[in-house]
Amino acid sequence: MIIDVAQFYHEFDFTYARSRGPGGQNVNRTNSAAILRWNVRDSQSLPEPIKLRLLEKLANQLTVDGDILIRSEEFRDQDQNRSACLKRLQALVQKALFVPKKRVATKPTRSSVRKRLDSKKRHSEVKAGRKKLY
Repeated sequence: MIIDVAQFYHEFDFTYARSRGPGGQNVNRTNSAAILRWNVRDSQSLPEPIKLRLLEKLANQLTVDGDILIRSEEFRDQDQNRSACLKRLQALVQKALFVPKKRVATKPTRSSVRKRLDSKKRHSEVKAGRKKLY
């Protein structure tokens, strides 16, 4: 299932802070680090089953209030850092919503069982041949 986080843009709260990233002396003068805050629990745009799955899968990354915080300071530009936050959130949501296929248990074929037992028997005979006979 693919969900585009851009449709939730009205639910995001962006704040900006001084960046520790690249930029030289400019870092000390501009608020270029973007911090994205999204409250998954209060989201009106998410269907309930998807919201529950996100809350379950992202439980260790949520604040007490149910917010996801993503900080980006890899670029000198505020807009690029905001885009980086959105990309990270998109990847996080896609990973959380991935449902692995159920494994179907299968029996080994008759020939594979026979081959395994023959191999064990041969190995046992080789080891038995190494014994000293008194």
